[in-house]
Amino acid sequence: MKHIDEHRINSLLNTLNTKVTNIELNTILNKTKDLQRLSIEETAKLLLVKEHQNLQKIYAAASYVKNTIYGKRIVMFVPLYISNHCSNSCLYCGFAANNKRTIRKKLTFEEIKQQTEILLKKGHKRILVVAAEMTSSKENLDYYVGAVKSIYSANYNGNKIKRVNINVAPMDIESFKILKTSGIGTYQIFQETYHEETYRKLHIAGAKTDPNNRLDAIDNAFKAGIDDVGIGPLLGLYDPYFEILAMMMHIEYLEKNYGIGPHTISVPRIEPAPGSTYASNPEYKISDEEFKKIVAVLRLSVPYTGIIISTRETAQLRDELVNLGVSQISAESKVTPGGYDINFSHNDNLERQFSLNDQRTLDEIIKSLLAQGYVPSFCAACYRKNRTGENFMNLAKPGQIKNMCDINALVTLKEYLEDFASPEVKEIGYNLIEKSRARLDNASLKILDKFFKDIDDGIRDSYI
Repeated sequence: MKHIDEHRINSLLNTLNTKVTNIELNTILNKTKDLQRLSIEETAKLLLVKEHQNLQKIYAAASYVKNTIYGKRIVMFVPLYISNHCSNSCLYCGFAANNKRTIRKKLTFEEIKQQTEILLKKGHKRILVVAAEMTSSKENLDYYVGAVKSIYSANYNGNKIKRVNINVAPMDIESFKILKTSGIGTYQIFQETYHEETYRKLHIAGAKTDPNNRLDAIDNAFKAGIDDVGIGPLLGLYDPYFEILAMMMHIEYLEKNYGIGPHTISVPRIEPAPGSTYASNPEYKISDEEFKKIVAVLRLSVPYTGIIISTRETAQLRDELVNLGVSQISAESKVTPGGYDINFSHNDNLERQFSLNDQRTLDEIIKSLLAQGYVPSFCAACYRKNRTGENFMNLAKPGQIKNMCDINALVTLKEYLEDFASPEVKEIGYNLIEKSRARLDNASLKILDKFFKDIDDGIRDSYI
């Protein structure tokens, strides 16, 4: 597989029986406190750590790095599945082409707009479009572009979607250029597994059988001018330590060739899927404790990158992970096309791509974040202000991005509290806003107060 030196990774993994000394651990952690990227070798050593006391050191360092770069904000988004028509057969996925149990649905542009309006009524402002891979590349592209335009056209009482990210099949450079003109934010694609033998074993039909085609998708997106990309493995398909080190190798390749790494990293764990015996019995099950360590190590290894946790995980675990480096979370997700319609007939055995564990509403998740002292954010200012790609990295790497993001997050929180929050959440939210105001300097307070007055006057979507 391109860019992935399996021999080097296996050599590092073979050293995992060697205990990391306290001196080695402290040296690595001191480096992370300076917000420096870790080498693959240093990442491997952190993954080796098992002792409770040393794990706590890693967790504390991850929390410090996350708060230094991103502050106390957590970006909120919601996935919107638009089609489960798929030409690929992947052994772990409910949408697999050879899964005859799945009811297929491809939303029309009007249905996509209606789904978006439902999400706007709940308070969502950021959407991740998800679509299975259809047969025709031209059909894919036209559908994706039309879907993005339909989402941006939706309106609920003046509320509109601020940012559309997209998780779709690989495309060539010219197609990515067209997709970019539709106004997408981040292009996201998962390699699923970086282990070539496992990849070929699990992807048995369709364009997805070629692992290099997926790796090339990130290159094509960069070459097309899409400078915000999201990557990640599906944990559980192969040795998770191998996956993390391979992804680090992929990141090093991107940094060397394009000057920037991924805007986000996702670390989904495999969950049961209808029609898939493999998904119910994955070969590499990962405990919650192991998963927490992986998230913390990723935060330390690639400090500038957003880490995403989906509703695959339980509410309790997600509440813990925001303290260990997670900076973006989804809320009240549905993984079926049309799933947000109140009249939609849900049949768990026929329509979902995989199982979900956090069933809380957006308001309930926001309440939990507020209780922990985090500021839920619906901001998309970086995308609108051209703070993407290298421009974003230049602010994120030294920890300067939060100076702008703190204000924007508080503005979007106040908008949510005024327009959508339950009375209980509104009270908790305003208490947190007052505490957050106390940490701002006078110049920031002046900007914030102006934006807050705009909200009180009925103006929405102010940002710096």
